[in-house]
Amino acid sequence: MVLRHLGAKVHGISLPPEGPENLFTLLGIQNGVTSDLVDIRNRAAIKKIVAAAKPDIVIHMAAQALVRKSFTDAYETFDTNIMGSLALLDALSENKLNPVVLAITSDKVYRNDETGHAFAETDGLGGDDPYSASKAACEIAVHSFAKAKHLLVATARAGNVVGGGDFAQDRILPDIIRALQTGQPLKLRNPDATRPWQHVLDVVTGYLAYAQKLATDFESMPKALNFGPDTDDDNLRVNEVLDIFATEMGRPVPVELTPDASKPEKARLNLDTALVSKTLGFQNKYRQRDAIRLAAAWYRQYLGNHDARALVLGQIEAYGWG
Repeated sequence: MVLRHLGAKVHGISLPPEGPENLFTLLGIQNGVTSDLVDIRNRAAIKKIVAAAKPDIVIHMAAQALVRKSFTDAYETFDTNIMGSLALLDALSENKLNPVVLAITSDKVYRNDETGHAFAETDGLGGDDPYSASKAACEIAVHSFAKAKHLLVATARAGNVVGGGDFAQDRILPDIIRALQTGQPLKLRNPDATRPWQHVLDVVTGYLAYAQKLATDFESMPKALNFGPDTDDDNLRVNEVLDIFATEMGRPVPVELTPDASKPEKARLNLDTALVSKTLGFQNKYRQRDAIRLAAAWYRQYLGNHDARALVLGQIEAYGWG
C-alpha cells in the first residue's frame, strides 16, 4: 500500500492468501498491481515472472515466517527460506538482470545466548529452532550466491513487527483478537519474554530508505542492517504488550498460561540499531508502547465495522506518507 501510495509500479509474487480475513483481499491489493500467485520455490515460474517484470528494485519477503510452525514443518521452512530465496536470485541471474535486492531475514538470525546482549550486525549467526536457523542460513546463502553471480544483494534484520491487519496464527496480537472474538482464553506461553517490538510502518519506511540508498550507492552501504526500536526504548515483555493492547481495546483478555517445552523459544531478544541510525539517519517514529496502541486502534476500529482500506490509508497518511 505504501509503494502504491508513492506511485511505484508494483509487481508482486506470493502464495494465495490464507483464510477469509487477510489484507490482500480486504485492501483490494489485486486492483492496480500486477500479482502472481505462485510458490517462490517454483524456479521455472519465477524465472518467467522475473523476465516479464524486469524489476529495478526487489524486496524479497517471501518466507515461512512462523517460529512454532517451523517445528512441525521443519523441512518446508528450510526449503522455502533458503531454496526459495536462491530460486529468486537465480532467476535474476539467468535473465541477466541485476536490480538491487533487499532480502528480509529476521532479528532471530543471531546466535542467542539469552544474556540480553543487543545484537549488532557483526555478531555471529545461528539458530536453535528451525525458523531461526533457516533465516541464519539464508543470510549466508544469499550473500555467497550474490558474490558468485555478481548480484547486488543486501539483507535486513527486523525486530518483531506489529500492526493492524495481521491475522496469522501464533502471533500475539492476532491471537489476542481471536481470544476477544471467541471468548476463549489466550494461550500465553512465555509472558515474561521480551522482544524488540516495532510498528509495520516504521519497518516499511526503514526498508524503503535502505533500498533507495542501496540503489544509488550500493558499494558504500553495509550489506546487512538491523531494524528495531531505539536503544533507549526498553523492550516490552509479552505480558506488558497484552496489558497495553487490552487497555486500548477497552476489554479484558482471558488468559491461560500454557508453557510448551517441546517447542522452545528464546526468552530474551535485543537488537543494536546504531548502524542503521548512523548510515541512513533512520530511527523509528513510534516507540514500542505507541506501536502496540496504534495496532490495537486499528483492530478496534476494524471490529467496529470500519473499512480496512480506509484504516490503512489513514495510518499511512498520519505517519507522514500523505
